[in-house]
Amino acid sequence: MKASAKIMYSLATFLLLMTVIYIFATIFVQDDGYIHGAEWAGIVALTLSFGLTMMLGVYLHFTERHADVLPEDWEEAEIEDGAGVLGFFSPNSVWPLAMTGAILVLGLGIIYMLYWMIALGAVLLIYTGTMMNLQYGVPKEKH
Repeated sequence: MKASAKIMYSLATFLLLMTVIYIFATIFVQDDGYIHGAEWAGIVALTLSFGLTMMLGVYLHFTERHADVLPEDWEEAEIEDGAGVLGFFSPNSVWPLAMTGAILVLGLGIIYMLYWMIALGAVLLIYTGTMMNLQYGVPKEKH
């Protein structure tokens, strides 16, 4: 088993243990005079955290069985073994900044419940997201 699957299984085991302890602690420990019984928000949060961590661990376990040995799992690996193409990053694009501004407008609209600002932010977010995805499909003179 690879390292990342082991980490996720360990975290899932810890969360399951904490969920059981939390359930018994909220049911049997009476530290205040008026609330009795289980505290459901924490129980649901810990249970969902356990489930999501377990799903990620199972996914990593199954996908790592079909992959080659990663540099993280090879004890004699050098730093250069992990180097490679990380992806394409656009150095001169203005659209990530414009998209950040659209998210700011949308967020402020949601915070202050201004429906016109929510609509404006949503339209700006759709426009900037579309333009960011299409920036290399549009001829250079158009952007």
